[in-house]
Amino acid sequence: MPFRPITMDTVRPCGCKGIRTCLICEQECGITKKDFLGLQQDRDVYVYCPWCNKAWPGWDAFTYKEHPNHNGTSVVFSGIYIQLDFLSVAEEESLIKGIDEMTWEQSQSGRRKQNFGPKCNFKKKRLKLGSFKGFPAFTKFVQEKFKDVDILQGYQTVEQCSLEYNPIRGASIDPHIDDCWVWGERIVTVNLLADSVLTMTQYHGDHNRYNLLDVDTYPPVLNQEGKVITEYENTDCAGYEFFQHRNTIMDNSLKLDGTDVVRVPMPRRSLLVMYGPARYMWEHSVLREDILQRRVCLAYREFTPTYLERGKLAHEGHVFLNIARNFLDHKHVDSIK
Repeated sequence: MPFRPITMDTVRPCGCKGIRTCLICEQECGITKKDFLGLQQDRDVYVYCPWCNKAWPGWDAFTYKEHPNHNGTSVVFSGIYIQLDFLSVAEEESLIKGIDEMTWEQSQSGRRKQNFGPKCNFKKKRLKLGSFKGFPAFTKFVQEKFKDVDILQGYQTVEQCSLEYNPIRGASIDPHIDDCWVWGERIVTVNLLADSVLTMTQYHGDHNRYNLLDVDTYPPVLNQEGKVITEYENTDCAGYEFFQHRNTIMDNSLKLDGTDVVRVPMPRRSLLVMYGPARYMWEHSVLREDILQRRVCLAYREFTPTYLERGKLAHEGHVFLNIARNFLDHKHVDSIK
């Protein structure tokens, strides 16, 4: 097949756009997937252990199972919470059954998705209701289980996304930080069907990217220990003390030298919460090499305090959060187009 150059405007049936690629468009267009990280050549690599909440030298993310018999010298890596066996086998099976009864949409880098939540324009910082009417009823119990997780105290889901990673398509997701204008501090993932790994690399780029500058316009939700902050409940969201507190959290997190990689295990049926330094100072990715069989994850997002009670756009957030309380028959719920 003749070479067809890919440009930012190329429309591809596989769902990839711009520099994003999957095995299908790479084979059809004769391109080589960009190596974003060059991981093992010149970097120190650590593996995060959910048992001791430290990171230890190594590449295989599932060496955490050797705890407490780790090798080498550990480093502190703040902002990760993992609850193993968050779901039962039966709960996982019921979720996959419901998910696969719904329509999948093509996404970038070999993934498929089902999105439920507001439509977001991250550049113009605008929200639209779009087709959002609520979440599939068969997933309601997952959000109910959040109430039993201390780190998710007060969590109000406003977006839920099913993402499928299939090795046949070479599925992956490139290094990124979730948008900081609209999505709040706690980034939640529930992992289904297969073990996987979140690969973390420090971000040293422009703070205009990912709307990172917005982080200093609203208060933190968690302290460095992952405890929900309650002493600010009756304080204006734009208070200077909030920014001072967040800066203290960031300064107290270990500053690695910028050449390090932290591999965070995502075991099957586990819950992962990313917050604080891991949320704002590190890009996260899922490498193609870590997708060995079909994996589905449920990704959850909350609003930033700007859109919550006492925030300057609370009136707008209230509209979306009211709709987010709805759980409908999945045969009548449309995902975001």
